[in-house]
Amino acid sequence: QVQLVESGGGLVQAGASLRLPCAASGRTSSIYATAWFRQAPGKQREFVAVVDGGGSSTLYADFVKGRFTSSRDNAKSTVYLQMNTVKPEDTAVYYCAGGQYWTRRLERYDYWGQGTQVTVSS
Repeated sequence: QVQLVESGGGLVQAGASLRLPCAASGRTSSIYATAWFRQAPGKQREFVAVVDGGGSSTLYADFVKGRFTSSRDNAKSTVYLQMNTVKPEDTAVYYCAGGQYWTRRLERYDYWGQGTQVTVSS
């Protein structure tokens, strides 16, 4: 089993920066890729970013390109989502997810964190 724990969420103003860590524990060797998804009230959970096991390959949703960056520190078993120039429409619960496939498809991820709330005020 793998446990994923997100942190770093909070209330920020538009234009600010925020970094969300996702710490993994347990059988972390069973995870190849770690992704970020988000879910706003009344909306479906959507893909944000994914980074592969080595940290060299990333993929981003169009709406965060140039603003968000995902990276990983394998020595700390932690993946990060650096959020810059946040907008009110970035308000959502952010989840990290781990799986064996480097993909934007939500159903391909086996392990999920509990989520962290990010609220961006205008």
